[in-house]
Amino acid sequence: MADQVSDASKQEKRDHAPTVSQSARSGLQFPVGRIHRYLKARGRSHARVSAKAAVYTAAILEYLTAEVLELAGNATKDLRVKRITPRHLQLAIRGDEELDALIRATIAGGGVLPHIHKSLIGNTKVGKKV
Repeated sequence: MADQVSDASKQEKRDHAPTVSQSARSGLQFPVGRIHRYLKARGRSHARVSAKAAVYTAAILEYLTAEVLELAGNATKDLRVKRITPRHLQLAIRGDEELDALIRATIAGGGVLPHIHKSLIGNTKVGKKV
């Protein structure tokens, strides 16, 4: 009798489809389940958060991350180095108007943007007689 029960439970386990994560279902790399858990914990006590909200938030975060990393990678290539540093992130974010408006944080180790005021650039021509 016990053999029949264990055989039946083994058969049921084989019949089930493999577990697919919410990230895989939505085609994202960011963890949808973890973001859903964070959204529920962040809100008021016992606040309800839909599953779509977690997918939408994960998609937005993934898009913004890809955008920043692409621009930082371009800055890295321009400087002919192979590793993205905070300086490259700073140049990428401050170089893009929309990202600059969105991310107003100070990036540690990012430095400052290269800028020379027009009044400091003189129109002196050395070697010419007037």
